[in-house]
Parts: sequence; C-alpha cells; structure tokens
Amino acid sequence: MTHDRIAFVGGGNMAAAVIGGLLAAGRPAASISVVEPNEGQRAQLRERFGVAAIGAADASLAGVAAVVWAVKPQSFRDAAAPCRPFVADALQLSVMAGIRSDALVAATGSESVVRAMPNTPALIGQGMAGLFARSAVSAPQKALAEALLAPTGRLLWVAREEDLDAVTALSGSGPAYVFYFVEAMMQAAQEMGLSAEQGKQLALGTFAGATALAQGSDEPPERLRERVTSKGGTTHAAITALEERGVKAAFVAALKAAQRRARELGDEFG
Repeated sequence: MTHDRIAFVGGGNMAAAVIGGLLAAGRPAASISVVEPNEGQRAQLRERFGVAAIGAADASLAGVAAVVWAVKPQSFRDAAAPCRPFVADALQLSVMAGIRSDALVAATGSESVVRAMPNTPALIGQGMAGLFARSAVSAPQKALAEALLAPTGRLLWVAREEDLDAVTALSGSGPAYVFYFVEAMMQAAQEMGLSAEQGKQLALGTFAGATALAQGSDEPPERLRERVTSKGGTTHAAITALEERGVKAAFVAALKAAQRRARELGDEFG
C-alpha cells in the first residue's frame, strides 16, 4: 500500500474501524486526516490513533489520494459541500448506506467513486463488505479501495450498483440475523433447563464451528446439512419442525424485505 494521504469525512465507528486497521497494517498516522465536527469525537481520534482531526473541511484536504465518506446519509450533502473544492480529483470511497454513486458524483465533482457496504464485524477485522466501482475508477484506484478496506475483513466486488441492495440485505444486515438466532437458541436453552449463559456459549461455539467448517469445505451448505441430518434423528426432527413452520421461506422473505428497504433508502437519500 502506498502512503498517499487519505481523508475521512466522519469519524464514527466505521471510520475508526478502517483507521485502526490501516494503522495496524503499517500506514503512518501522519498520512490520515479526519473531518469530524464533534469536538469530543475529534479528541478521541487524536488520542486513540494520533491522526489529524479537524472540525471542518479546509485546504489541508487538497491533494489527498482518497476520501472515505463515513457520515450519516442524511448528513452527506451538507458534509460534502465544503469538501468539494479540495477533493474533486480524489477517489471517493463511500461506506454510507443509501447514497448512490450518482449523488456522490454530483456532490463531489468526481466520477471516481467506489461504494462499499460493510458490516459491523469490520470493527474487529472480521467484516464482509460488498464493493461497486463506477467505470471511471482506474485499476490503481480499485487497488487503493481494496487496500483501505482489506484490514476490516473480506471483500466482494459486484458488477452492478443495484446489487449493493442485495449485499445490504445479506451481509450488511446479516449480523443481526445471527444474533437473532443466538437469542432464540438461548431462549430454548433456558426452556430446556440450561442457563442463558450456557445457551450463549453453545450457540456461539456452534455458529463459529459450522462457519469454519463451511468455509473450509468444497461441499455446498445443503450437503453439509444433509450429513448432519440422519433420517429419524434429532436434527431431522428439528429441520422438519422448521420446514413445517415455513422458516426458510420466511427468512428469504425477510431478506427481500431488507433489499426493498435498501432500495427505498437509495431513492430517498441517493
């Protein structure tokens, strides 16, 4: 990774996750600046990371190689206006939900836009992010976007911007689905005589192990499931109960609802 200067607009949790990963990967703090209007947040960024944190965009942003947009979608236009005179030649890397690339181009004056949809495990370097690049983004700029986000976890490029709505539904919102199932397993544990803490340990250990097994296997998840599901056994009883209650169909419907809402947010903010 080159050590060209990088600017972040917004210094919240996602920006902190990316900054922390970059510093751990060897990028010098002096190459990173953050525009963050909240004084307390600026102080935390300086103390935690040693980066430059300013309250408003100024000429110090001129010449940066990339701007990472990490503000709330409803704050984007107000945040972009003072930045535009200094960053129009930079790669615009957005980790904001609901702001489409056309809106980023209009607000920044740059056609070099990459949109990323990360998720909260990025905070511990275990995230899953989908990325889309406009046609004006050069190969070196795509490599820069990858280098900036790689410390947060896994990356997946999509060919169409609208595919990011599906990415949002699957992985962007996905951690909440896992937590939801863990909650259900904890409840079941208590109803079956175990403690909530025992249920939590069993659920989290099972999710971690099953995920690791699936990642290391060439077999599809369906086949892995079948290997555990002996006819007439305990797993078969559980899967049958789920199928009878339409859990898979309901889950697919839930993901499609999340996709629709992502599209609506794009219509509203983007």
